[in-house]
Amino acid sequence: MEVSQDLIKARLLYHLRKKRVLGGVHTHYDTLKRGFPKHLGKEVEKAANELLKQGWLISKPTSYGLQVSLNKNKIQEIENFIKKVLRMDL
Repeated sequence: MEVSQDLIKARLLYHLRKKRVLGGVHTHYDTLKRGFPKHLGKEVEKAANELLKQGWLISKPTSYGLQVSLNKNKIQEIENFIKKVLRMDL
């Protein structure tokens, strides 16, 4: 079954929003794949990279690996995208 990139992005953003990974709170880049089936690993990574380029995710390089968080300046755009794709209220 084909899963759209928008659906992967929305689920990823929703998870980070729900966990309040926003502003000064970061999570390890590799944890973004959690909650997705293993066979979608490459697709999730591709979606995460697109979100970084879009500016919805902010990266923070550290000595122990790449950390990411939601861009608090674009939270309204992010929430609108989640609502549109997942058809839910936050």
